[in-house]
Amino acid sequence: MQVWPRPNEESFISHIQRLLPESNCIFHPDRKRWRRNLLLEETRIFCTYCTKSSVPDVKSCLQCEASLCDDHLTAHNKTVHHIVTEPTDSFGSKKCSLHKKVLEYYCPQDAACLCVSCCLVGEHRGHQVELLDEASEKKKKKLMEYHNELNPKKAEIQTKVQNLQDRKRKIQEKASDEKKNISKRFKDLKKQLEMAENKALSEVSRQEEKIVSKISDLIKKLEIKVNKLSKKMRHVEMCRVTDPIRLLQEGDITLSSHGGDEDTEGNGGEVSTEEDLDEVLISLTLHRSMRDIVTNVTSELGVHAPDILLDLATAHRWVKISEDLKTATRSEKEQNRRKSPGRFVDYSEVLSRCGLSSGRHYWEVEWDQTGMCAIGMSYPSIEKKGLQSDIGLNDKSWCLSMYEGVYELFHNSFISALSVKPTCPTLGVFLDYEAERLSFYELCDPIRHLHTFTASFTEPLHVVFYVDDGASVTIRS
Repeated sequence: MQVWPRPNEESFISHIQRLLPESNCIFHPDRKRWRRNLLLEETRIFCTYCTKSSVPDVKSCLQCEASLCDDHLTAHNKTVHHIVTEPTDSFGSKKCSLHKKVLEYYCPQDAACLCVSCCLVGEHRGHQVELLDEASEKKKKKLMEYHNELNPKKAEIQTKVQNLQDRKRKIQEKASDEKKNISKRFKDLKKQLEMAENKALSEVSRQEEKIVSKISDLIKKLEIKVNKLSKKMRHVEMCRVTDPIRLLQEGDITLSSHGGDEDTEGNGGEVSTEEDLDEVLISLTLHRSMRDIVTNVTSELGVHAPDILLDLATAHRWVKISEDLKTATRSEKEQNRRKSPGRFVDYSEVLSRCGLSSGRHYWEVEWDQTGMCAIGMSYPSIEKKGLQSDIGLNDKSWCLSMYEGVYELFHNSFISALSVKPTCPTLGVFLDYEAERLSFYELCDPIRHLHTFTASFTEPLHVVFYVDDGASVTIRS
């Protein structure tokens, strides 16, 4: 098989130049420019009547279906009165497909371009028609008006997009800062944990050294006693000598009584060997260190964990309160309680003793997933009887209700069901009094935000519980 040599670029250019007339192509050695010029030559429309050279046209005659340069256009207009348009080589699209005549009119009724024959004898006869140019100008005007209407809408959407982009950027920046802060906190936390670990290990080592030292001293003392006893036993073994003369000659060895022999003291000093590591002291050391760490972390976060106790003076007579004042249960029998102006009368509810009037606070509650339960916050001035005493059905309380796999939000008689279903019996409550936010979280894995109430708080807020149908709710320490 014969292999032809690949032509170089110069020979290729020379070959193309011989094939293409000079008048049709201004050739450039630069291949990209040459291709661009070649494309322009292919798409350009030239005068139909200039046969000796290619002259670009300036107008096209629809009747003659010819392209005209300046000179031929002048001569054409002197002889005939035809319709001329911008340069085109698609004459078929400018004529009626049925009558093969130039399209000159427009029928608004049928939204169709027509020729003269369509208007006189065709299916559009009798219709109100417009000149093509006039109809085109009207449509241009409408399109321009519509364009002007779209401009502000476009600008509005672009503004929204810009705002969203700004918000996205801020969220990303905030997330980046939060990640840095969290990394720093955990780095500090690791140091504190290492210190707590070393402190606990040091306590174990201290106790170990103290006790082991005592045991070592006892071992040494007992080893000395063993040596002494061994020596005496070797002398006593003379009793095995059968020679009476020899045995009597060793008769200066006197045996002390067993009771008075210090070498035979059975348990002297051995009680201390029962001493063991003080596990309680070790646990207290570790607990105190961990408590300090938790205190430091909550202090850095600016969140206070209040010690919430329920107020017996407000508890409904059918609500049982635990001895530690942490649990409220809907009882099956009425509790023996005195009448009190602050006690709930119509609904099985109870308030906490102390109110929160500033700061950021977080606590957790646990529902036994029995019956119906509602947790929330309330002003102490809430009504204690009547419909207005039901938490969430007034403007003085906010609550989250749970029952039969449903979460519902209540405030000022407005009720809203959440789309999520309860999956965890433990809930977290966060109050930022100054920021006017009360939030509820489900402490599943991961933690899920349920809802945040926003309100301008005007009184101290007390924790409030509602329990029914045997429900029980507990404040977790």
